[in-house]
Amino acid sequence: MKLTYLTLLMVFSTVLLFAQKPYAIKGSVVDTMATYKLVNTTVTLLNQKDSTLVKFTRANAEGSFAINNLHSGKFILLVTYPGYTDYAENFTLDTVNPEKDFGNIHLILRSTLLENVIIKGNAAITFKGDTTEFNAGSYNIQPNAKVEDLLKQLPGIQIDKDGKITAQGQKVNKVLVDGEEFFGDDPTLVTKNLRGDMIDKVQLYDKKSDQATFTGIDDGEKSKTINLKLKEDKKNGYFGKLNAGIGTKDFYQNQATLNVFKGRKKYAAYGAIGNTNESFGNNISIGSVDFSDDGGMMVTMGGADDFDMGGGAGGISINRNAGLHYENKWKDKYGINTNYKLGSVSSKGENNSLSINTLPGQTNTNKSDEKSNSFSFNQKVDGTLNMNLDSTSTLKVTVSGLLGNNDSTDDYKSSTQREDNSFLNRGTRKINNEGDEKSFNASAFWAKKLKKKGRTVSVNVKQSFKQTTGTGFLNSENEFLNAQNQLDSVVNIDQYKTSDIFKSTFSTNATYTEPISKTLALVLNYGLSLNNSSSDKKSFNKDIIGNYNDLDREFSNKFKLDQLTNNAGMNFNYRTGKSVITFGTRINAVRFKQIDLYEDTTLKRSFINWSPQANYSYNFSRTTFLRVNYNGSTSQPGMEQIQPYRANTDPLYIVLGNPNLRPSFSNNVGVSYNSFKILTEQVLMVNGNFGFTSNAITSNVVTDDAGKTTSQAINMSDKTPINFSLNVSAGRKINGINLTVDASTGGNYNYSISNNFLNTSKSFNYSLGPSIYKYADKYSIHLSLRPSYNTSSNSVLGVKNNNDSYSANGNFDLMARLPGKVEIRTNGEYQYTGKSQAFNETLNRLIWNASINKKFLKTESLNLSLSGKDLLNQNSGFSRSVYNNTINQSNSTTIQRYFMLSLSWDFNKMGGI
Repeated sequence: MKLTYLTLLMVFSTVLLFAQKPYAIKGSVVDTMATYKLVNTTVTLLNQKDSTLVKFTRANAEGSFAINNLHSGKFILLVTYPGYTDYAENFTLDTVNPEKDFGNIHLILRSTLLENVIIKGNAAITFKGDTTEFNAGSYNIQPNAKVEDLLKQLPGIQIDKDGKITAQGQKVNKVLVDGEEFFGDDPTLVTKNLRGDMIDKVQLYDKKSDQATFTGIDDGEKSKTINLKLKEDKKNGYFGKLNAGIGTKDFYQNQATLNVFKGRKKYAAYGAIGNTNESFGNNISIGSVDFSDDGGMMVTMGGADDFDMGGGAGGISINRNAGLHYENKWKDKYGINTNYKLGSVSSKGENNSLSINTLPGQTNTNKSDEKSNSFSFNQKVDGTLNMNLDSTSTLKVTVSGLLGNNDSTDDYKSSTQREDNSFLNRGTRKINNEGDEKSFNASAFWAKKLKKKGRTVSVNVKQSFKQTTGTGFLNSENEFLNAQNQLDSVVNIDQYKTSDIFKSTFSTNATYTEPISKTLALVLNYGLSLNNSSSDKKSFNKDIIGNYNDLDREFSNKFKLDQLTNNAGMNFNYRTGKSVITFGTRINAVRFKQIDLYEDTTLKRSFINWSPQANYSYNFSRTTFLRVNYNGSTSQPGMEQIQPYRANTDPLYIVLGNPNLRPSFSNNVGVSYNSFKILTEQVLMVNGNFGFTSNAITSNVVTDDAGKTTSQAINMSDKTPINFSLNVSAGRKINGINLTVDASTGGNYNYSISNNFLNTSKSFNYSLGPSIYKYADKYSIHLSLRPSYNTSSNSVLGVKNNNDSYSANGNFDLMARLPGKVEIRTNGEYQYTGKSQAFNETLNRLIWNASINKKFLKTESLNLSLSGKDLLNQNSGFSRSVYNNTINQSNSTTIQRYFMLSLSWDFNKMGGI
């Protein structure tokens, strides 16, 4: 019996022994020079495969550490201590080596060694100053995957369904390739075009402005940037993609891309045509002349544009677009980057809108039905030349040009009803328009470093031209009815219209930086700009024989504008430890003269704009910072508010000028706190803003008994509009799943005059919701839901017609890889908008998409895909908005359920492949 018990005890002990996890690590941390133990050193254990956190601990009073109960696998040991360089080492635990003794790990003071990270092996993540660098080889990249698929796996980086990138809680504005722009400033042309297996390193950092990069003085201008460093053997060769798709309801989508790399030379081309509103590269950044850069008056020559009233009906578009790219560097002194893009869009659609306009003692309901048909064609070319003139000076020259034309037809049917459903008015309107646009922009930025460190001088020169011409016809008929719903009067308009607008601006700005001490620097700048513009807009009625030769002087105008602006600024930059303080001001002296050539009158005006600013930032660490900023700005009334250019495109809406308008002054305070821990991918972002405006410019709106509205801009001297917002986002990775919770609130108070009644408009919104994300070799999961509550009201009718309602938005994206090189994917977007007192209608829709893909060939480069869009056929093109005392709701033509069969081929011959 005793032997039996002894035998059982031995067997049980053996089972327990094998049930335990014998894998463990241990070691000690010491200072290399002083040879003393480093107490409380952080010791972190990561998976080599994806750098996810396994366990972490701290060294004890003797500097020793131990982590037990581990499993077998490949790991990274990361040791960190304040003031010392980080230590990383790759190692493996298995049945042969279940325990790893690191012995004494020697850390080196950063003051002794400037390197930020000591790496043994090949760490997945390293830190180099303010740059976080990811080793692309540490992540699993499927055959023929794009850069977008690689970025989705990197800690702290998210990409939504439209390809927009967020990194460490901030929007990524640029994606560079070896430090250079690729196909301009559209990140999706890089992430959806470049192959993931070509990338060696992914660098994430805050890109400073050209001025700050050159001078070394932080001017507060930063943008989150991703730089893709190519593998050396991937800098020569070619790659691309061909895709053809045909679907039900005559939908189609075709695309071709080609990229050729030869060392520092890069050539690229793309072309696409489709009618699914998802064409590759269909976002051509046109750009235009901006007359507000110098702090002067916002000038809109021509004001209310007779030919800018259509195109709001949404619709189904046929997109045709193409582009070429070339870049090169030589002699380490010169670099060129050029792009050519062209594209056309044909669009046809309908829009049905309903708006409720609350007035003292009455409520008017406006209904409008619009049909639009338009075509536009644009070509754009741009180029940048960078030159290192010598070791102390650089020159950057940028030029761009645009040619475009458009042709559109818009038909409207509208009506206005009283509360008893009787009609105030009803009418029809048709607008035809043909227009052309030409523009040219050029700039040169020269910068030179002087003998004293930190002392620099730079000059920026810009020249811009833009001309738009147009011709068209306006035909409208409006009927006005009395309270008995009987016809009272009819107004008909039949006119031919021409437009010729020319804008020219020339500006210079010189900047000088002077280091006053090691911590304080001074930045001075002075600029001069000249604006010369003209506007010639004519309306013609029919003469007695039916030709459009009778000039309508009331709705025609001819203006000439000359504007001179002097601007000067002084800013101080104070840097100490982890803090940076920037404060100063900019002053603009503007003088303009406008001549009305028809009325033979001249309007002259001179004013001063004052723009103070102050910014404070504190960097707790490389990934945790606090920012506080204040900006004040003077806003001058626009020319169309002082002396409007009369237009009769909508006879029911008339704008009056107010020459007595005074400037307004806006104040805005912003606070942001961002914290990101790379090991646990823990992120916390808090962003808040508060703004208010003194002497605000608002509207005095009068609507008469016939439903005609007259609007005039006025100053609100005894009321102060305010707005505020607060956004909080917190998340971290838990058991390999990224969990994020977002919360936000915001609101505003606005004021206007409605039929001589002070109207106070209030709106507030509150939202809270989670999102989860998981990416693995065989599957990926992305789910999010954001319920919200929105309130809006105005004092004209109190709470009678408020638009308080609940709403929610949700997204899901699921993918699974099956045997036989088959992949299935499903995604969707859910939207809910509840009823309100203003609208007794609930919106509840789910846009659900799905696809199945089969890959062929050994390289999996040939892909056959069957996809279904909007499977539940619920895409309605619905939208709802609130502005002052008007609530708007619309439904526009949009693409609904269809199926598409696509065949794509990824070809690749890089680095001798």
